[in-house]
Amino acid sequence: MIVNLKKLFDMQRQLNERIIKEHKLEERNLLAEQILALEVELGELANETRCFKYWSNKPPAERHIILEEYVDGLHFILSLGIVLEFEDIQVHTQREEKTITLVQAFQRVYDIITKLHEQQTFESYKELFDDYLILGEKLGFSTDEMEQAYYDKNEVNHRRQDEGY
Repeated sequence: MIVNLKKLFDMQRQLNERIIKEHKLEERNLLAEQILALEVELGELANETRCFKYWSNKPPAERHIILEEYVDGLHFILSLGIVLEFEDIQVHTQREEKTITLVQAFQRVYDIITKLHEQQTFESYKELFDDYLILGEKLGFSTDEMEQAYYDKNEVNHRRQDEGY
Protein backbone atom coordinates (compact mmCIF):
# COMPACT_ATOMS: atom_id res chain seq x y z
CA MET A 1 0.00 0.00 0.00
CA ILE A 2 1.22 3.50 -0.76
CA VAL A 3 2.02 5.07 2.58
CA ASN A 4 1.80 8.79 1.81
CA LEU A 5 -1.29 8.93 -0.38
CA LYS A 6 -2.31 12.29 1.10
CA LYS A 7 1.12 13.69 0.27
CA LEU A 8 0.82 12.45 -3.33
CA PHE A 9 -2.59 14.10 -3.72
CA ASP A 10 -1.26 17.34 -2.20
CA MET A 11 1.74 17.38 -4.53
CA GLN A 12 -0.46 16.63 -7.53
CA ARG A 13 -2.91 19.37 -6.55
CA GLN A 14 -0.05 21.90 -6.41
CA LEU A 15 1.16 20.85 -9.85
CA ASN A 16 -2.38 20.89 -11.29
CA GLU A 17 -3.11 24.33 -9.85
CA ARG A 18 0.13 25.67 -11.28
CA ILE A 19 -0.59 24.26 -14.74
CA ILE A 20 -4.19 25.50 -14.70
CA LYS A 21 -3.11 29.00 -13.66
CA GLU A 22 -0.13 29.30 -16.00
CA HIS A 23 -2.07 27.94 -18.99
CA LYS A 24 -5.20 29.96 -18.11
CA LEU A 25 -7.45 26.91 -17.83
CA GLU A 26 -9.50 28.02 -14.82
CA GLU A 27 -12.79 27.89 -16.73
CA ARG A 28 -12.18 24.50 -18.35
CA ASN A 29 -13.36 21.11 -17.22
CA LEU A 30 -10.33 18.94 -18.00
CA LEU A 31 -11.79 15.55 -17.12
CA ALA A 32 -12.00 14.26 -20.71
CA GLU A 33 -8.45 15.41 -21.45
CA GLN A 34 -7.17 13.80 -18.25
CA ILE A 35 -8.86 10.48 -19.06
CA LEU A 36 -7.43 10.49 -22.58
CA ALA A 37 -4.01 11.47 -21.21
CA LEU A 38 -4.15 8.49 -18.84
CA GLU A 39 -5.06 6.17 -21.71
CA VAL A 40 -2.17 7.52 -23.79
CA GLU A 41 0.27 7.18 -20.88
CA LEU A 42 -0.91 3.60 -20.33
CA GLY A 43 -0.24 2.88 -24.00
CA GLU A 44 3.22 4.41 -23.74
CA LEU A 45 3.89 2.24 -20.70
CA ALA A 46 2.73 -0.91 -22.50
CA ASN A 47 4.89 0.03 -25.46
CA GLU A 48 7.99 0.30 -23.25
CA THR A 49 7.30 -3.11 -21.67
CA ARG A 50 6.74 -4.66 -25.10
CA CYS A 51 4.59 -7.28 -23.32
CA PHE A 52 2.15 -7.49 -26.23
CA LYS A 53 4.73 -7.55 -29.02
CA TYR A 54 4.68 -11.28 -29.63
CA TRP A 55 6.21 -10.71 -33.08
CA SER A 56 9.38 -9.11 -31.76
CA ASN A 57 12.49 -10.34 -29.98
CA LYS A 58 13.53 -6.87 -28.86
CA PRO A 59 13.67 -6.68 -25.04
CA PRO A 60 11.69 -4.25 -22.90
CA ALA A 61 13.05 -0.80 -22.11
CA GLU A 62 15.29 -0.40 -19.10
CA ARG A 63 13.54 -0.70 -15.76
CA HIS A 64 13.95 2.98 -14.84
CA ILE A 65 12.26 4.04 -18.12
CA ILE A 66 9.31 1.73 -17.47
CA LEU A 67 9.02 3.08 -13.91
CA GLU A 68 9.03 6.67 -15.18
CA GLU A 69 6.27 5.83 -17.69
CA TYR A 70 4.34 4.13 -14.90
CA VAL A 71 4.39 7.19 -12.66
CA ASP A 72 3.27 9.39 -15.57
CA GLY A 73 0.02 7.42 -15.39
CA LEU A 74 -0.06 7.78 -11.63
CA HIS A 75 0.00 11.57 -12.04
CA PHE A 76 -3.19 11.42 -14.10
CA ILE A 77 -4.91 8.97 -11.74
CA LEU A 78 -4.24 11.37 -8.88
CA SER A 79 -5.50 14.27 -11.02
CA LEU A 80 -8.74 12.39 -11.71
CA GLY A 81 -9.20 11.79 -7.99
CA ILE A 82 -8.78 15.50 -7.34
CA VAL A 83 -11.22 16.56 -10.08
CA LEU A 84 -13.80 13.95 -9.02
CA GLU A 85 -13.23 14.73 -5.31
CA PHE A 86 -12.28 11.14 -4.49
CA GLU A 87 -9.15 11.88 -2.49
CA ASP A 88 -10.37 10.20 0.70
CA ILE A 89 -9.40 6.76 -0.50
CA GLN A 90 -7.63 3.73 0.87
CA VAL A 91 -6.02 1.65 -1.85
CA HIS A 92 -4.66 -1.85 -1.68
CA THR A 93 -3.65 -4.64 -4.00
CA GLN A 94 -4.60 -7.75 -2.04
CA ARG A 95 -6.88 -9.05 -4.80
CA GLU A 96 -4.12 -9.73 -7.30
CA GLU A 97 -4.38 -13.16 -8.84
CA LYS A 98 -1.02 -14.83 -9.37
CA THR A 99 -2.13 -16.15 -12.75
CA ILE A 100 -2.94 -12.79 -14.33
CA THR A 101 -0.58 -11.92 -17.15
CA LEU A 102 0.90 -8.51 -17.73
CA VAL A 103 -1.23 -8.13 -20.86
CA GLN A 104 -4.34 -8.93 -18.82
CA ALA A 105 -3.31 -6.40 -16.17
CA PHE A 106 -3.01 -3.70 -18.85
CA GLN A 107 -6.36 -4.65 -20.34
CA ARG A 108 -7.99 -4.54 -16.92
CA VAL A 109 -6.73 -0.99 -16.38
CA TYR A 110 -7.99 0.09 -19.82
CA ASP A 111 -11.39 -1.44 -19.05
CA ILE A 112 -11.71 0.37 -15.73
CA ILE A 113 -10.65 3.69 -17.28
CA THR A 114 -13.58 3.28 -19.69
CA LYS A 115 -15.87 2.40 -16.78
CA LEU A 116 -14.74 5.50 -14.87
CA HIS A 117 -15.32 7.66 -17.93
CA GLU A 118 -18.87 6.33 -18.24
CA GLN A 119 -19.76 6.32 -14.54
CA GLN A 120 -17.71 8.61 -12.40
CA THR A 121 -18.26 6.81 -9.11
CA PHE A 122 -16.01 6.44 -6.11
CA GLU A 123 -16.11 2.66 -6.57
CA SER A 124 -14.86 2.80 -10.16
CA TYR A 125 -12.12 5.28 -9.19
CA LYS A 126 -10.98 3.04 -6.33
CA GLU A 127 -10.97 0.04 -8.67
CA LEU A 128 -8.84 2.02 -11.14
CA PHE A 129 -6.35 2.99 -8.46
CA ASP A 130 -6.18 -0.58 -7.10
CA ASP A 131 -5.78 -2.11 -10.57
CA TYR A 132 -3.07 0.41 -11.45
CA LEU A 133 -1.13 -0.53 -8.33
CA ILE A 134 -1.53 -4.20 -9.23
CA LEU A 135 -0.12 -3.37 -12.67
CA GLY A 136 2.84 -1.71 -10.98
CA GLU A 137 3.43 -4.81 -8.90
CA LYS A 138 3.18 -7.00 -12.03
CA LEU A 139 5.89 -4.78 -13.48
CA GLY A 140 8.03 -5.62 -10.46
CA PHE A 141 7.82 -2.29 -8.63
CA SER A 142 7.43 -1.99 -4.88
CA THR A 143 5.11 0.68 -3.51
CA ASP A 144 8.18 2.45 -2.10
CA GLU A 145 9.68 2.60 -5.60
CA MET A 146 6.41 3.87 -7.07
CA GLU A 147 6.19 6.56 -4.42
CA GLN A 148 9.79 7.74 -4.79
CA ALA A 149 9.52 7.72 -8.58
CA TYR A 150 6.37 9.86 -8.27
CA TYR A 151 8.25 12.40 -6.12
CA ASP A 152 11.10 12.49 -8.61
CA LYS A 153 8.84 12.90 -11.64
CA ASN A 154 6.72 15.55 -9.92
CA GLU A 155 9.90 17.57 -9.47
CA VAL A 156 10.73 17.08 -13.17
CA ASN A 157 7.21 18.22 -14.11
CA HIS A 158 7.59 21.42 -12.07
CA ARG A 159 10.96 22.06 -13.70
CA ARG A 160 9.37 21.57 -17.12
CA GLN A 161 6.79 24.21 -16.26
CA ASP A 162 9.62 26.53 -15.23
CA GLU A 163 11.13 25.98 -18.68
CA GLY A 164 7.90 26.67 -20.58
CA TYR A 165 7.12 23.02 -21.42
